[in-house]
Amino acid sequence: MTTRAKLVAVATLVLGSVTAFSACGTKGIQVAKTSPYYNGAVLFRDHCAGCHTLDTVGSSGSATSISSRLRTNGPNFNQRKETYDQVIFAIQNGGFSGAIMPENIVIGHQAQEIATFLSKYSGLKAQQTVSVAQTGNGS
Repeated sequence: MTTRAKLVAVATLVLGSVTAFSACGTKGIQVAKTSPYYNGAVLFRDHCAGCHTLDTVGSSGSATSISSRLRTNGPNFNQRKETYDQVIFAIQNGGFSGAIMPENIVIGHQAQEIATFLSKYSGLKAQQTVSVAQTGNGS
């Protein structure tokens, strides 16, 4: 085998290994491509996953510790439930504080698809709390 052939073989092996290892631990989008929520999941992954965490799309953009938190870390949507109207408001206004998230990061139909998706899949790991009204013990 010539030196050039050996280099090509080694480069191919290295590239293949990097590709294989980069996929370790990633789940990607866990919504069926036939689902009406799939396009919203793709849009969320492409426009929101860098700052927000949501297991359904394999994103981990939120801080896991106050000491390592960055200004760009957004809410963890595994824990935080959002309604369609809340998501539309946040997209149009740059979140709820307007401090970091860009206004109108997506618009029109894309914003609606993300809002529909997020209202369905956000908060799936939120702790359930029981209110006084639910227990029937309210005064």
